[in-house]
Amino acid sequence: MQLSIEEVKRIARLARLAVTDAEADAMRAQLASIFGLIEKMQAVDTSSIEPMAHAQEVAQRLRADQVTESDRHELLQRGAPAVEAGLYLVPKVIE
Repeated sequence: MQLSIEEVKRIARLARLAVTDAEADAMRAQLASIFGLIEKMQAVDTSSIEPMAHAQEVAQRLRADQVTESDRHELLQRGAPAVEAGLYLVPKVIE
C-alpha cells in the first residue's frame, strides 16, 4: 500500500506531529514497510490455529491467602477525634 505525502502529513497532523517534507518522505517509506509486513501477515492461513491468551503456556503461581497482620482497628481509632460504631466520623462537606 502506497501512501501519498499528503496522507502521511495528515496522519502526522492527527498524531500531533510536526513534520517537514523530508521527514514525511522518510515516514512514508517506513509506513509502506509496516503496511507491507501487515499484508504478509494477513496472507498467512490461520484458520486451523486456535486463538491463545498468551504467547507461551504459562500458569500463575498463587500463594496461599493467609492473614499475616493482626487486627489493629481499635488501636488506630484511639487517636481519631470522632468514632462511632467502628467508623470514623468526619465533618459534612457537601450540603
